[in-house]
Amino acid sequence: MCRRADQPCAGRAVWDNFRLGDPRQSLMLRSLFESLHCRDDMTTTSQQIGSWRTPSLVIGSGCLIAIIAFGPRSTLGFFLTPMSTAHHWGRDVFAFALALQNLLWGIGQPLGGIIADRFGTIRVLCAGALMYGLGLVLMAHAESGTALDTSAGVLIGFGLAGCSFPVVIAAFAKIVPVQWRSRAFGFGTAAGSFGQFLYSPVAVALMDAFGWQQTLLIFAVTMLGVLPLSLALATPPSHAIHEGEAQSLRHALSEAFAHRSYVLLVLGFFTCGFQLQFITVHMPSYLIDRGLSAEVGGWTIATIGLFNIVGSVFSGWLGDRMPKRYLLSIIYFVRAAAIFAFISFPVTPASCIAFGAVMGFMWLSTVPPTNGIIAVLFGTRWLATLAGFAFFSHQVGGFLGVWLGGLVFDRTGSYNAVWYLAILFGVLSALINMPIVEKPVARMDLVPAE
Repeated sequence: MCRRADQPCAGRAVWDNFRLGDPRQSLMLRSLFESLHCRDDMTTTSQQIGSWRTPSLVIGSGCLIAIIAFGPRSTLGFFLTPMSTAHHWGRDVFAFALALQNLLWGIGQPLGGIIADRFGTIRVLCAGALMYGLGLVLMAHAESGTALDTSAGVLIGFGLAGCSFPVVIAAFAKIVPVQWRSRAFGFGTAAGSFGQFLYSPVAVALMDAFGWQQTLLIFAVTMLGVLPLSLALATPPSHAIHEGEAQSLRHALSEAFAHRSYVLLVLGFFTCGFQLQFITVHMPSYLIDRGLSAEVGGWTIATIGLFNIVGSVFSGWLGDRMPKRYLLSIIYFVRAAAIFAFISFPVTPASCIAFGAVMGFMWLSTVPPTNGIIAVLFGTRWLATLAGFAFFSHQVGGFLGVWLGGLVFDRTGSYNAVWYLAILFGVLSALINMPIVEKPVARMDLVPAE
């Protein structure tokens, strides 16, 4: 009887669970673990993990990092109108900078994943937080389109690739026990949403009290909180975790992109980015154009964040109880239906909050099943890297959603064409995810399960 060399087993999962908790119980389980001769891609020594890092502490620290990192970038749409007015820019200037941010975030995510997989998570989280904070500072003083592209686009884009929830979720997969994995993915994703809920009304209040420039500087200071929190998510270099692991990065990428289910997953994730980034950046201005106040836009974005806390946790919970591909298809279809209903009826504060609630429940709920499918297919050895390439597709969609939103509005005076594109992409992604096969890849490096 054989199993894949990197396939998790029950003995290792039990051992990891206790190893991360009370070390006094380790002797009781050691003989069970050794008798099963388990070897999986989550293998780390107790000295490498450290007895102080319980699963709850690891997940809590990762969630705080996700809140700090995702909060400021989810509010950037509120700076579109005041910055454009102050510098006499068209909406396309600001939209292009944030579109560039999404694209570079996507390009940087697999690079950050490769570094985290090979050399550990801490340096990626810290470098990303510092770049992010510097980008916010320079954005506050940007007086030209080029300066805005450099700060809001390049620095914040690459900064997000280093310290946002994809890196946090990949660290969870390597540190927490396998039976915690799907729930940890849900909590990590929900934390980013809580950052959106928390920071959106705070951004509006700070801008009213201190102005948009000072608000960006305040957000920049908060990024320093990532540095101490990253200690809890430290992962050893790959040679320490996967000693004897034969699979190289090149082989992992070749295997993934030759796998039909992974390609379908990556293509479907494009829609997620397109819908989310278009709504995040252009919703406040869309509502102002229809005579509603900036506060309505703030509370709509906040409602999305609030309901996504529940939606992401629920998605992580469901991912252990139903096929993840069906869960993804349902999410994309419901999003398309919600957008169609929103633009088909008069826009009122009540309809905005209702849309925010429905869309928020589905907002980042795609992340736990997407990462879960990748882990099922290929294991966690190169999870940050493979999830990073999937996220690149997400951010290409985000780039087009933000950029087309500004371009189409400046050309036509309306966002309607982009709204209908978001509906079309949602239906297509619902169909694309259906044929995915959730089954570990067959590899030549099988070992006997003695």
